[in-house]
Parts: sequence; C-alpha cells; structure tokens
Amino acid sequence: MKLVIGDKNYSSWSMRPWLVLKHFGIPFEERVIELQEADSTASILALSPSGKVPCLITDDRVHVWDSLAICETLAEQFTQHAMWPRDAGVRAQARSVSAEMHSGFVGLRSSMWMNIRASFPGRGATPEALADIARVDALWCDCLAKHGGPFLFGDFSIADAMYAPVVMRFNTWQPALSAVASAYARRVTELPAVSAWIDDALRETHRVAHYDACA
Repeated sequence: MKLVIGDKNYSSWSMRPWLVLKHFGIPFEERVIELQEADSTASILALSPSGKVPCLITDDRVHVWDSLAICETLAEQFTQHAMWPRDAGVRAQARSVSAEMHSGFVGLRSSMWMNIRASFPGRGATPEALADIARVDALWCDCLAKHGGPFLFGDFSIADAMYAPVVMRFNTWQPALSAVASAYARRVTELPAVSAWIDDALRETHRVAHYDACA
C-alpha cells in the first residue's frame, strides 16, 4: 500500500491515517508531497482524485481519500487489530467522537494551525478557538473517565489518531488545559508512532511562510 501525505510538520489530516498504519505495524510506502508550492496541486492530483492529501492507494489500486475514510478502510481490511473498540456501543461512541473532530472545531483549526516546529504560546486564543478547546478538554475527560484510559477508549484507537493533530496544536500554542487533558496530551505525544512523526517533522526543511508566522 502507498499513503500519499503532505509535510509532516503541517499536514494534520495526513497524520491521522499514518499513525494508524504505523501504530498497528502495517507495512506501507509513504509519498510526501510538499504543500503550498507551485506544483503541489498537480503532484497531488496525479495520485489523489480529490486533489488533497492524504490518499491511500491499496494493493489492488483502489484510491481512498479523506483521513477518516482511510481509517475506516484500514479497520475493515485489518480486522486482527482493534482499530475501533470491539464493543459495539463503545465503538459507536468512538465513531461519534472521531466524526465530531472530522467535521468540527473550525475556530481551533483556523486560529491554531499545526506547525510542530513552531512555538506560539498563548497566541491564537480567539473566543471561537477557546470554546473549541473547552469542548475538546471536556470530551477527553469524559472518555477517559468512562473507559479508564490510558487513551480515549482504553487502548489506542482511531479516535486517538483523529485527535493526535490537536495534541500537536496544543504543544505548539500551549492553551490552558485541565490536568487530565494535559496528561492525555503527554501520553499521545510519547507514543512511539507519534514520536516518529514528530522526529520526521523536525527534520523537514521545507517551509510555508504563512504557517511559520503568527501575528
């Protein structure tokens, strides 16, 4: 399989399925396309029908785009791994939590973008971003209390992969979090797959000026 992704420093959507593949030890080839360059769109369109990353190209040449669709495809294909919780009721909750991340939190996304190499403590704290952060914090705390941790639904799952880029944002922008949410963010950061992604991001040399600057 091949996974087409953007810069690891910036591409939050790419991070999600990459983590699932890496954490569960599924072999794959990665193709990184630098974003925001003159030829980026053409390079991506040559591999991804949507013109966006990520895109998974399976062994039988099926193209799957969109991070959540890729994760669902992997969960179906590799049933030996509990990518979603095995219990149907808990799995429904995990899917709801993941879908909320997938479609929401616009204030957080627009004011606190992912830039792993950067440090913008206390910046980007718009009312919309702070409201989203409060919801994420409450959601994490509720999941951890109900399922006992160390991750949102016990063991690491797609739900944690969906929120890993949020953890990266929190590491960069350093908003105030509850003690429970802060501890969860540290556990996610320390996961071997997440650490590998961060290490790769720190080694990248490509830069996107408007993501590296913060007013």
